[in-house]
Amino acid sequence: MAGVTRRRVLGSAAAGAAALAGPRAARAAHAPNIVFIMADDLGYADVACYGRPDLATPHIDRIATRGVRFTQAYANSAVCSATRTALITGRYQYRLAVGLEEPVTTRFAGGIPAGHPTLPGLLRQAGYRTALIGKWHLGSVQDYGPLQRGYDAFWGFRGGTIDYFSHRGTDDKPDLWDDDVRIEEAGYATHLLGQRAVEMIAASAKAGRPLFLSLHFNAPHWPWETPDDEAESRRIAGSNLRHFDGGTQATYRRIVGEMDAQIGRVLDALEANGIAEDTIVVFTSDNGGERFSDTWPFTGRKTELLEGGLRIPAIVSWPRRLKAGAVSTQPMITMDWLPTLLAAAGSAPDPAYPSDGIDLLPILTGQASELLRTFFWRYRANAQAAMRDGDLKYLKIRDNTFLFDVVADPLERANLRDRRPEDFSRLQTAWTAWSAGMLPERSDSFTESYTGAQLADHFGVGAPAGK
Repeated sequence: MAGVTRRRVLGSAAAGAAALAGPRAARAAHAPNIVFIMADDLGYADVACYGRPDLATPHIDRIATRGVRFTQAYANSAVCSATRTALITGRYQYRLAVGLEEPVTTRFAGGIPAGHPTLPGLLRQAGYRTALIGKWHLGSVQDYGPLQRGYDAFWGFRGGTIDYFSHRGTDDKPDLWDDDVRIEEAGYATHLLGQRAVEMIAASAKAGRPLFLSLHFNAPHWPWETPDDEAESRRIAGSNLRHFDGGTQATYRRIVGEMDAQIGRVLDALEANGIAEDTIVVFTSDNGGERFSDTWPFTGRKTELLEGGLRIPAIVSWPRRLKAGAVSTQPMITMDWLPTLLAAAGSAPDPAYPSDGIDLLPILTGQASELLRTFFWRYRANAQAAMRDGDLKYLKIRDNTFLFDVVADPLERANLRDRRPEDFSRLQTAWTAWSAGMLPERSDSFTESYTGAQLADHFGVGAPAGK
């Protein structure tokens, strides 16, 4: 059954081209392909071109060599599914109930509401073939799955992570899908996702219809398993996969390296099919790094609103339009991708659901100067709040409040709260006003954090109340 479904998926890419007609077909014929690659829990410095000296990522670096590398990119959240809500809607995740989950767990029965416009859905309206390969994590119930929210095809997993070999989730249930059909397929997950992406690119190129491909890896998310660690997969079978007694720096480097190799296959497939020149390739992460990540020059990690939990690598290439080898200091955030990619496709956000992000294309193409930006965050665990306004950042963790200049002081060490009280009060007041316009926090939503019992550098930190 799995093979039949996959053939149907790939075959329909070609068949779908014939269905386009009129103005939409003309617009789509000149639209760039888009390959959006998202790593899972990759730290800011976990890529060689961002400064990690002990890790080789030649293919991710290749995207940077051919495009633009952002040095002030932020995730919409310090945890995965909240950021993915912002990515697919182009809006602050706190506008939707699913975005209040930090992250979505199997106990959550909702997802993106029916009728809410999404990035793949809007691109499909513009004539694109849309496909998600990899992680969804925006609702495990079929009614809220990727095929119901704008994707024409799906091959991957619905939950937060899977074991790299057994493909079981944190609830120990099989979680590998071909469209809405649960399947079993042997192999290391990163390799399987890369292979599906290569197949999809080839099929789409033959069809002559622009492709929006979301390639969302589970790497380098735990469990800490390389292609040589099937014994570790068996050891932790039946658990929630977090194995705080597992992993090493060498293991982590290998996991990232395997993902990089698959990204290389994808880039090679674009070249082999003659579509690389007019394909937008984005590489980024869903949040800051976790246990074995490098977040230098920042402190903090996933689940924390310190810079290390929010700052991410972000690279975009588009050989036909963007300057190669450029570095941008423009502050940007995950929800900017929706208006930016829609503009590249000749489309725009639904006016009834205006994006909270901005179209970055004028800045990327040199038609506009870089802008000062203001970003806001909330995170329920440890009562966290944050706002960046220009170079200044307001931060609250439990009852402790801070004001940092994150450009001059990226480590967030010098608290300027008492030295610059007017700025502190201004940002705190602005954050309160912004939060009042979002959905209120809910005590029954899940919020993830790390305690002193789990990570030694979190000594004194307990589990959040009501978790």
